[in-house]
Amino acid sequence: MSEKACVKRLQKEYRALCKEPVSHVVARPSPNDILEWHYVLDGSEGTPFAGGYYYGKIKFPPEYPFKPPGISMTTPNGRFMTQKKICLSMSDFHPESWNPMWSVSSILTGLLSFMMDNSPTTGSVTTTVAEKEKLAKASLAFNCKNPTFRKLFPEYVEKYEQQQLPKQLPEQVSSMPAQAEQSRPLLEEHGNSTNDEMNRVKPLKDVKNQQRKSFPTWLLLLLVSIFGVVMALPLLQL
Repeated sequence: MSEKACVKRLQKEYRALCKEPVSHVVARPSPNDILEWHYVLDGSEGTPFAGGYYYGKIKFPPEYPFKPPGISMTTPNGRFMTQKKICLSMSDFHPESWNPMWSVSSILTGLLSFMMDNSPTTGSVTTTVAEKEKLAKASLAFNCKNPTFRKLFPEYVEKYEQQQLPKQLPEQVSSMPAQAEQSRPLLEEHGNSTNDEMNRVKPLKDVKNQQRKSFPTWLLLLLVSIFGVVMALPLLQL
């Protein structure tokens, strides 16, 4: 009987969560088990977790909402141990402080706030800011290796694939003008060499024409008178 009431409660909370999502958090129940929820926390700006995506699970007992859930994180994050239950006032570590009025939204909000804090607790770890930032950058790639994550959060998989698209195309386009500039001196050099060759040919023609014009007229008339027009004709063609 309690499990039936638990299922109805979680179904109602999921509908409410879809209408009013928690900021920086996405959460969805497992398709095969509504008692097992999966979440992704987006690292808040201004913290070492900025740019990180932290995947984890919430396991609700059949007695929910009268008993608290267990919460764990799968993504290496530098704040909590992975695959270990996290000690929160809203988790099964503290059933005495649990309030049945709390909902999935309340749990997710509290988890996100506690993650950005530095307070030590059972299941927490101590790391440097640099280590947290490094894990944040690697978080999405780590998550996308998980088949369950890929199935439940396709929008994050798409985000990761877009980040992996090659960025060489703009670089290739921008390099084309530079290549054109490099080839211009070659074209100019080739054009200059062609002009030089034409300039060389022109003087040769001028010399030949000068040779034709420089044949003495009196000598030509003398040859005509002695040998006749037929013998002098080749000379006239020079």
